[in-house]
Amino acid sequence: MTAFRLIKEIPCKNLLGEGVQWNHQDQSFWWTDIKSNTLFRFHVESEKLDSWRMPENLGCFAFVIDSDEVLLGLASGYAWFNPSTGAIKWIAKPEVHWVGNRFNDGRVDRQGRFWVGSITEQKNAEEQSAGLFCLNTQQQVSQHLSGLRISNSLCWNLSGNCLYHADSPSHQIQAYDFDVDAGTLSAPRVFATTPEGIEPDGACVDAQDHVWNAQWGSFEVVRYTPAGDIDTRLRLPVKQPTCVAFGGNKLNLLAVTSASIGLDEQSLVDQPSAGNLFIFETDYQGVEESWYRCEKE
Repeated sequence: MTAFRLIKEIPCKNLLGEGVQWNHQDQSFWWTDIKSNTLFRFHVESEKLDSWRMPENLGCFAFVIDSDEVLLGLASGYAWFNPSTGAIKWIAKPEVHWVGNRFNDGRVDRQGRFWVGSITEQKNAEEQSAGLFCLNTQQQVSQHLSGLRISNSLCWNLSGNCLYHADSPSHQIQAYDFDVDAGTLSAPRVFATTPEGIEPDGACVDAQDHVWNAQWGSFEVVRYTPAGDIDTRLRLPVKQPTCVAFGGNKLNLLAVTSASIGLDEQSLVDQPSAGNLFIFETDYQGVEESWYRCEKE
């Protein structure tokens, strides 16, 4: 087969689809439409689509080891969510003092900590910025980056000692040395740069330690080698791909979320699939998503 074969397009018409992940236990792709406050689940075999409405924008989420609950990165902070009852229990709101900031992209590191970066939507507050936060396994929150505008592209290499992250408007994906025991980052350097008008968005790492990045404004998902060189491009029918994740029994299915927000009327006509979820069968293989490890009752 070719490197990519589109096997399913889910017509969910998201405003800002994001944060897609594979859940190996229920054999489903989960993702969020941030701006419609909705969490989605698509079971690949049955093609059943479920959704849950949230009280505010849902930036990202994490699955939890030995629990049916889901950990949320809601607009104003971390919270527990029970899909069976709909109950939400808040943990922490680290940026509640910043009006116009909200949680955005997030992922769990190899040691089970849940990292979430924020976005500042307050355009005229010069002193205001976004940050990168970590919820450790004891449910304690710490901040690790500041001065950001749109935190994105968060993922780790296979050994867990390199963290990838982008402040999207900078057009750069940064790589950091990551202390796996302390959960701290250092030695930032430019891993990859995107052209003007194209911003790095959600990312993941595959079984060959290559980085996959959805690139806003490009109609493309790009695969980078560990050295930061472009290895492969996946062309899409939508200008605003937002996040990527591998799943399926063989971890060879690549799911890509997209967004329709901000497109003018003609662009929406030209891109009828904008906001949908795409699932490709590929020649590549991913790795299982890291899940949050809760060590506190």
